[in-house]
Amino acid sequence: MPAMTKLSLGFSPCPNDTFIFDAMLHGKVDTEGLEFEAFMEDVEALNRRAFAGGIAVTKLSYHAFAYLTEQYVLLDAGSALGNNCGPLLVARAPMDEAAITSARIAIPGKMTTANFLLSLAYPDAQNKQEFLFSDIEDAVLDGRAGAGLIIHENRFTYAQKGLVKLRDLGEYWETATGLPIPLGGIVVSRMLPADIQQKVNRVMRRSVAYAFAHPGDVMPFVRQHAQAMDDAVMKAHIALYVNDFTGDLGEKGRSAVAQMFRIAREKNVIPAYAENIFIN
Repeated sequence: MPAMTKLSLGFSPCPNDTFIFDAMLHGKVDTEGLEFEAFMEDVEALNRRAFAGGIAVTKLSYHAFAYLTEQYVLLDAGSALGNNCGPLLVARAPMDEAAITSARIAIPGKMTTANFLLSLAYPDAQNKQEFLFSDIEDAVLDGRAGAGLIIHENRFTYAQKGLVKLRDLGEYWETATGLPIPLGGIVVSRMLPADIQQKVNRVMRRSVAYAFAHPGDVMPFVRQHAQAMDDAVMKAHIALYVNDFTGDLGEKGRSAVAQMFRIAREKNVIPAYAENIFIN
């Protein structure tokens, strides 16, 4: 029997990630001799860890990936990409553009794709403060921030807490480009041999396919890590962020990522990036 190759693997405890990683972590699909040493962190913590180096496979915000294309290459499988799933800008009451621009805005991290989209939509909004994504609603409600940029399951709970939507930044992107919004992807280190990179890509695709085919079987792992979330919210979260693009980016998904990087480079939001950002 060939020796196992152990790789470090980072992803978030959010339902969309635990849903797609369960099978490859727990021996439900062929891993081709790969073994994963997994850890879970908030996506901005994963972004920071990738900048520090040393992790083989990880979830990354596309904004962060734009700075790390010399170190990582994007897998075809595992991405969160889609329509009507972008970050929302919320507040306690309606605000006009001038008020938004001058407000203190709570963001889920400087390197998140959410902050990248906010920078495109409101380039003059500079008064930003970083919070853990799950704390943003409370920061707006208690006045620590005038507005908040929410992601993940918070888009299902903000209205119940008395907050109002100022703008859907996913809708902003889709209207401007006609393309789905790239939120996060799974990347693999360029330091790994090409055959190992390809194995990771195949294993990721199998894991996603298994989750689609056997959703009930992966839900215990999802529930284990979903904090204070009922089944309806978990399933809505998964339905929003896990779709055909998660199984394979395809031509349209790759075009959306490439377009995001081109626009960001033209607006000096990101630096120059490697030409070949996709796995071969």
